[in-house]
Amino acid sequence: MGALVTLDLPDGSPMLGLPWIITFGPLGDADEWEPVVCGPYERPHALALAEAIVAEEQLMAVVEPLLPAVSAEEIRGEIAAAQIAAEDETTRVEGADLYGDFEDTIDEELEAAAAADDAEPLAPPSEAELRAGFGRIAAKLTGGG
Repeated sequence: MGALVTLDLPDGSPMLGLPWIITFGPLGDADEWEPVVCGPYERPHALALAEAIVAEEQLMAVVEPLLPAVSAEEIRGEIAAAQIAAEDETTRVEGADLYGDFEDTIDEELEAAAAADDAEPLAPPSEAELRAGFGRIAAKLTGGG
């Protein structure tokens, strides 16, 4: 069994309606190959496809929103926001009590993993469902929906 990584978003988040991509890559350092990026999909389809793949293979799947930017300035803004977030995370990690924070994080991750193991895996969507999703995504991206 592989690993699936995605954002934990609150209900009603505007990101839920964005197109989503899946990046498949090696789970460990032993394998070296170029990641495979698939999509865009609607979020439930992306999650179901990623779950179906990692349930059977030792892979890492990252499911994330595709941010359709319509200008270079929008892209620059996203890059700046990502850089600031990375700096903030570095500062937080450097200032943290490693052992206390590490234990807290591990406990939370173990609890989340245990809860996820109890959940029934999603069935992968059919080709017809995926194609219908592609149509809805295209309509959103072109302003038709």
